[in-house]
Amino acid sequence: MNFYIEIKDGYPINNPAYEDNLIQAFGSIPDNWELCDVHERPTPGIYKVVSETPAYEKVNITWVMRWPVRDMTAEERTAEKIAVVNAFNKRNEGQQLSNWDDWIFDEETCRMKAPFPRPASLSDKVVFWCGADHNWKEAPVFPEDGKQYKFDFFAWEWVLVVNEA
Repeated sequence: MNFYIEIKDGYPINNPAYEDNLIQAFGSIPDNWELCDVHERPTPGIYKVVSETPAYEKVNITWVMRWPVRDMTAEERTAEKIAVVNAFNKRNEGQQLSNWDDWIFDEETCRMKAPFPRPASLSDKVVFWCGADHNWKEAPVFPEDGKQYKFDFFAWEWVLVVNEA
């Protein structure tokens, strides 16, 4: 499926359109529309920012749509780190936060991580971080009775969620 973009005064305007849509709307590709190689907006890497607006460059007879990517500024990096830590803490609200006290912010990955990796020997088991033991620990089997449960990290058991009205 080909894309085309409208050209005015030698520059692209608006957004690319599908060839079939242009033919359906105009009967053919209008003269002021040129072929465009469309690229999806990439997912930003760690400490990267992807532009909200694509950039266009003409290569031979085709316009190429690219998404500029830049490194975060020092201020943006700091804000990103704070957001990751806050999201981690918020996600664990009401879940005995002290269970996660050992977890640290990893500068390289911009994520929270346990003080040491989960052992490979537990890869086929359901395990959680046990803050009381400062270690990875196999979780008890999840109850299969169709009810809603949450995990109590201090009692190390699944607890029935009771909705109070």
